[in-house]
Amino acid sequence: MAKTSSASLPPSPASYEAALEELEALVARLESGQLPLDQLLTGYQRGAELLKFCRGKLEAVEGQIKVLEGTELKPWNQE
Repeated sequence: MAKTSSASLPPSPASYEAALEELEALVARLESGQLPLDQLLTGYQRGAELLKFCRGKLEAVEGQIKVLEGTELKPWNQE
């Protein structure tokens, strides 16, 4: 029976901000065109994970706001 090592998987980000920062740095490296093909694939996969994490956090916050504001989001007025 083969074991999967969790050490090979990157850890989940500590926060939305940390995930966004890592994602921006990753995109810059991917766009540089200087990474070998295997690192491009790994980077793309990590980017997809980070994007999913960020979207999940944003959806959770939106859900909390809906609860606080009622069932419909109200427009945000910057004052």
